[in-house]
Amino acid sequence: MFTPVNDNNQARSRKLHGSALVFEKLSALVDLNNIESGIQDIVQKFVPSADEPLLARDTPANLGLLDVTESIKKAASTVAFDMMSYYNGNESGNAVGLLPEPYYWWEAGALFGQMVEYWFYTGDTSYNQVVTNGLLAQVGPQKDFMPPNQTKTEGNDDQAFWAFAAMSAAEMNFPDPPPNQPSWLSLAQAVFNLQTTRWDTTFCGGGLRWQIFAFNKGYDYKNTISNGGFFQLAARLARYTGNDTYADWAVKSWDWLQDSVVFTDDYQIYDGAQMADNCTIPSKIQWTYNVGTMLMGAANMYNYVSSSPRFLSSRHHRWLDTDAFQTNGQPLWRDRVEKLLKGAETFFPQRNIMSEVACEPNQTCNNDQPSFKAYLSRWMAATAQIAPFTEERIMIKLRASAIGAAAQCVGGPNGRTCGRRWYQPEWDGKSGPGEEMSALSVIQANLIQKVKPPVTQQNGGTSQSDPNAGTHSDPTSLLEPLLTRKITTGDRAGAGIITAMVLTGLLGTMWWICF
Repeated sequence: MFTPVNDNNQARSRKLHGSALVFEKLSALVDLNNIESGIQDIVQKFVPSADEPLLARDTPANLGLLDVTESIKKAASTVAFDMMSYYNGNESGNAVGLLPEPYYWWEAGALFGQMVEYWFYTGDTSYNQVVTNGLLAQVGPQKDFMPPNQTKTEGNDDQAFWAFAAMSAAEMNFPDPPPNQPSWLSLAQAVFNLQTTRWDTTFCGGGLRWQIFAFNKGYDYKNTISNGGFFQLAARLARYTGNDTYADWAVKSWDWLQDSVVFTDDYQIYDGAQMADNCTIPSKIQWTYNVGTMLMGAANMYNYVSSSPRFLSSRHHRWLDTDAFQTNGQPLWRDRVEKLLKGAETFFPQRNIMSEVACEPNQTCNNDQPSFKAYLSRWMAATAQIAPFTEERIMIKLRASAIGAAAQCVGGPNGRTCGRRWYQPEWDGKSGPGEEMSALSVIQANLIQKVKPPVTQQNGGTSQSDPNAGTHSDPTSLLEPLLTRKITTGDRAGAGIITAMVLTGLLGTMWWICF
C-alpha cells in the first residue's frame, strides 16, 4: 500500500464522540442562505460531551483557533491517504497504474485525476510522483491511453477518464512529465483526435459507440458517458487552447446528444440507447456522472465563448465570421448550464445531499458506481468557478454533501472508512476506493473558492500542445498479440476526525472545543 510522507496515522484514527448527532442537527441547517451565522451557539447546543478534544491531536486546547481552509485540507488528507491505500501499483511486482482486482482500469485513471486535484487544492506533494508514474505507465506505445494491457477490452468512456486526468494536470499546472514523455495536454489531444475518427453516422445519425471494438459487449450501444465524455474533453480543449476546431466538435456532440432520446426537455439525462432500435428507445436509468460530464462541458463552453472572437449564432453550431452578424453565445450556454443544474436536482433528494439514486437506496451499486458521485462533485465545483453565476446554488449542495460524506466516514476497523449513503449519519457498511474517492472529491471541492481558476495556454499554462497527437494511432496494430492472451477480470475496465474537520471548515468559522 502507498504510505505518504509524514502521515500521522495515529492522529487520523481518533474518533469524535457524537459525530452522528452533530451531523443530524447541523445538516438540517445547510439550506439556509447564511449557514455561517450562529455556529458557536449551535455547537454549544448540539455537540455532546466527550473525553477528547473535537479535532483530537490536531487541535488540542493549547493550539487555539483552527483556520477554516486548513481544517478542510486536513480532512481531505485523511481521506486521500485511505483512498490511496487501495493502490499498490508502486509496490514491487505489481502493475504500475492499475488498481487491484476487482477494480477496472478506467477507475485507476479517475483516481489519479482525483489526486491531481488533491494536490491542486491542498498543495500536498506527497503523492505526485506516484500519480505521474501511474498516468505515464498507461499511455501506451502510441501515447494515446491505449496500453496493450487494456486495448482488447477498452471502451471510449474508459479512455476518456484517463484523458480527463491528463486534462486536469494541464489545467492545474501539475508538474510536467519528464522531457522524454508526452505532455499532459498532448495526451488529452491524442484521445480527442482518436475519438473523432470513431464518430459513427451509420446508426443513430452520429455519436460514439460505447465500445471501441466490435467483439466487445456494448459495441451496439451509444451511451451518454462516452459521448458526454467526448463533449467535455472537446470543450475543455477549446477553452485551454482557444482552438475553434475543438469547440466545433463540442457543439456537434452536444447537438447530437440533445437531439437524442437520452436528453429530455427538462434535462433529465438518461444512460444511452441501443443501436438495434436506431437509438429511439432510451435506457432511462440516471447516473450522477452523466449529468456531471454534460455540466462540465457546458460550463467550459460558457467560459470559452466569453472570451472567443466568435460566438454561437444558433442552436445548431453555425458560426458567423462577420462582426455584424455575431451573436453572443453566453446566454445560450448559460441557459444550458442552468438547465443541467436543475436536472441534477434528481440527485439531491434530501437536504441538498448528493445521492446515487439508481443504486444507493437498495444498496445495489456495483464496484464502479460508488465512484460516480466523485465526478459530479468535482465537475460541479469547476462549474462554480468557470461559470460563476452558478456558485451560490452549487456551493450549498457541495457543503451539505461534504458534511454528509464526512459523517459516513466512521466505519471499518480503522473507524474512519467512508460509506455511500451520505444522507444517513451512521456508516452503511460499504467500503472501497470509489467510496473514498467520492468523499474526497466532495470534501476538497469546498476549497474551490480558495484556488485559482484552471489555466489556459494564454493564461499561465505550461503543458505543451501537440494538435497532431493521436492522428497516427492505429489501435488495431495492438490487437494481434492481445487476441492470443487470456482476458482477466483486471483487464476490464478515523471517522470522527474527518467529520470534525469537515464540519469545522464548512461551517465557515474558526473555533475549538475542549471537553
